[in-house]
Amino acid sequence: MTVEDVLERIELLNRRADGEPGGVPLVELTGGEPLLQQELYPLAEQLLAAGYTIMVETSGERFIGLLPKDVIRIVDVKCPDSGEPDTFDMKNLAQLNRNDEVKFVISSRKDYEFARDFTREHKLEERVHEVLFSPVNEDPHGKWPGLEPRQLAEWMLEDGLGVRLGLQLHKIVWDPAMRGV
Repeated sequence: MTVEDVLERIELLNRRADGEPGGVPLVELTGGEPLLQQELYPLAEQLLAAGYTIMVETSGERFIGLLPKDVIRIVDVKCPDSGEPDTFDMKNLAQLNRNDEVKFVISSRKDYEFARDFTREHKLEERVHEVLFSPVNEDPHGKWPGLEPRQLAEWMLEDGLGVRLGLQLHKIVWDPAMRGV
């Protein structure tokens, strides 16, 4: 799809029931690693110019500083148990602002302690809009256990963190193996 195709599709989806424009003025660009797509940058610019609020959810391994300043960046910091713990581009810390979010997906106490310490060391609670701690859901095929949201919440409360518990609602509402939701 071209940028124009995507814009047209968004406009079509952003219609009220009566066919008039004005549905939901929020667009989140995610899936895979959106910053690998060079078309993302002009798409974000054009959506901002059209009055949309734009969020880009990224793995944190690509530099976010080239995104338009009004884009809300949701940046993942990979925890040790992810298998990708050293992929975060530390230059992204300097690019974060009060509109952005930083997300950690946590599968163990070790991951939690890493996320807690990283959050404190880099004063994320003071620098961004939200810091999200999300528990890993159990693999529907039994390849890995999940982390109970209650356990993660208890650790957060014990440490007095001002971060938000983020649940992957699409995996709660729909079957976790289902794609496209």
